[in-house]
Amino acid sequence: MMTPSKKFLAMHPSLFSRRDLLARSGLGLGSLGLASLMQQGGLLNAVPLNAADDSGLNPLTPKQPHFAAKAKRVIHLFMNGGPSHVDTFDPKPSLDKYHGKELPVTNLPTERKTGAAFRSPFQFRPYGESGIEVSELFHHTAQHIDDIAVIRSMHADVPNHEPSLLLMNCGEARLVRPSFGSWMTYGLGSENQDLPGFIAMCPGGYPIQESQNWQAGFLPGVYQGTYIDTNATQIEKLIENIRNNRLSIPQQRRQLDLLQALNRRHQQQRAGDAQLESRIQSFELSFRMQHDAEDAFDVSREPKHVLDAYGPGTQARQILIARRLIERGVRFVQVWHGEGQPWDNHDDIEVNHRRLAKQCDQAIGALLTDLKQSGLLDETLVIWGGEFGRTPTVELPQKGANAGKINGRDHNHHGFSMWLAGGGVRGGYVHGATDEFGFKAVEKPVHVHDLHATLLKLLGFDHERFTYRYAGRDFRLTDVHGKVVQELIA
Repeated sequence: MMTPSKKFLAMHPSLFSRRDLLARSGLGLGSLGLASLMQQGGLLNAVPLNAADDSGLNPLTPKQPHFAAKAKRVIHLFMNGGPSHVDTFDPKPSLDKYHGKELPVTNLPTERKTGAAFRSPFQFRPYGESGIEVSELFHHTAQHIDDIAVIRSMHADVPNHEPSLLLMNCGEARLVRPSFGSWMTYGLGSENQDLPGFIAMCPGGYPIQESQNWQAGFLPGVYQGTYIDTNATQIEKLIENIRNNRLSIPQQRRQLDLLQALNRRHQQQRAGDAQLESRIQSFELSFRMQHDAEDAFDVSREPKHVLDAYGPGTQARQILIARRLIERGVRFVQVWHGEGQPWDNHDDIEVNHRRLAKQCDQAIGALLTDLKQSGLLDETLVIWGGEFGRTPTVELPQKGANAGKINGRDHNHHGFSMWLAGGGVRGGYVHGATDEFGFKAVEKPVHVHDLHATLLKLLGFDHERFTYRYAGRDFRLTDVHGKVVQELIA
């Protein structure tokens, strides 16, 4: 039987034989299966548009973003637990009028029941030429208000810590997705090959959701954040096994060369194994860190006037370390306030918020001063905020909660505040507003996806083009959402 010509088949597709159909379909499905396996193995993963291809070299090699941008590095000051916006950066005089009374509007759904209006126990006053009002809690930070953009209209999806933390950090509240710091180091690499590109510092232990907050997700593991417990002061406790007390540096190098030769031979039979490649890179990074890490984390090398400017305590030390890290080319530094959720003040908010702010405000002000004096603020994006805010109403005591107290606030994802400084941000600017009581974002609302889109724009990326192919689709930090808030950009 003669085989029909391609031209004939094209003209008469209905005559295409069942055998040919099955054979060709089988090949097509097989190709799709092979492609899927290759994607899962990292062989077909996309790189950012216009970013340099490392060609198997160090994946933290510096890369170029989509377009030129001022912001080249990030310090994220994470007030985990949810600081109250109506007690920090969003004054609400109407709460004084209705203090102890029901609001003239319906209370929005929150995690727990709330009651009457609760005025802020803290005084607000205007700062800088812009005259932006800031609470007494952050009077050191407020000295830099003309370099800060305050977003008073943030909103998230739910009033629960776990999904809100993941949404703020990873752009997805439920599924495993790469964190913002991982996306950034994937896209830009690092300017220091002897330190991790992404460092997460949290004194005393993990925050809620633990290492998921700085996970690499489906990105190669080398882009995951490196956790540091900044309660420790000695380098050996800050970074375990940073020193080898038995072998000299040349001896370690020879030993590692042998190990890496064996690993590369092992890898040849497992092409595209992202976890294996990450392990190989981690050995090299650990070796190189022995000198640079000790220098970066040792704040005693700072002059006394600098230490005095940052103040005492763990918060001051880790914020100063953050400055030292970005000076040394670390791309993304996340500074958590502490283990668990310290800003989650359902009761005694006056005492607790005052204590927490006192721990970090002076150091934040000193950080902004240092960055501006050195010229680094122009290229460093500083972010401050939590996973959501708190209600303008008092939380009602419940069994097992508040210990019967009526002097705290519940979670509020409907409206809260964050601020940005440096790195191309429009300083001395307030964006959006909540209602007159601070319950809900009503003017120029900014969702977390919009925030991420804007941050990526400041860092030189089009959030819709900045993708990574995994499991058959192109993923991005903003998923299928997000719009750039142009008013926040200088």
